[in-house]
Amino acid sequence: MEEDRLEEMGPSVFADPAAGETDEGDRREEADPQLPAGQTPEGAGPSAETPDERAWYIIHCYSGYENKVKRNLEQRIETMRMQHKIFQVVVPTEEEIEVKDGKRRTVERRLFPGYLLVQMILDDESWMVVRNTPGVTGFVGMGNQPTPLPPEQVQAIIRRMEAEAPRVKVTYKPGQKVRIIDGPFRDFIGVVDTIDEERTKVRVLVSFFGRDTPVELDFLQVERV
Repeated sequence: MEEDRLEEMGPSVFADPAAGETDEGDRREEADPQLPAGQTPEGAGPSAETPDERAWYIIHCYSGYENKVKRNLEQRIETMRMQHKIFQVVVPTEEEIEVKDGKRRTVERRLFPGYLLVQMILDDESWMVVRNTPGVTGFVGMGNQPTPLPPEQVQAIIRRMEAEAPRVKVTYKPGQKVRIIDGPFRDFIGVVDTIDEERTKVRVLVSFFGRDTPVELDFLQVERV
């Protein structure tokens, strides 16, 4: 299973994060933007600074319950007065644009389904508060020892969360039929030839007078038939 592989890899899983699934529960308006004390001025994500002994750790929960577990943990931090040891709880997300039925919508996609980040000073007391939070199934680490996330990986997550341009979700692949929904070839049906993720471009083969002609389009100009 994918989650078992992530557990074995430990924090290195975030060096090249894989995409998660998007569902109705991930819409931007349903996300919980509140962070505990210690958030960045913009409130967009975790701070890379780690004064004293604080560090970022990965905790695991059931996929789809990340925001609920985040709220549970924040309530426990406040109730048990642990703000001096547990500083931030973050569900890493990024904005994504979907094209469906010719309409664009922005959704919030979890970067690592089933995982949260917690900035804390790890000791027996703080470990117990986090570990006994409803919905938390454990820390990620070597054996029974939670392993802190390297600062460079924290920075990589921050960059993805604070990216100005939303990521475009591609729902088609080479060989599939698509409809062109914008531009001079609007309403033409073609077949996807190649997809350039880096440039967010797709090359579509469109039939003109019985011949396939390649047309390069932006991701948002086509949708799956």
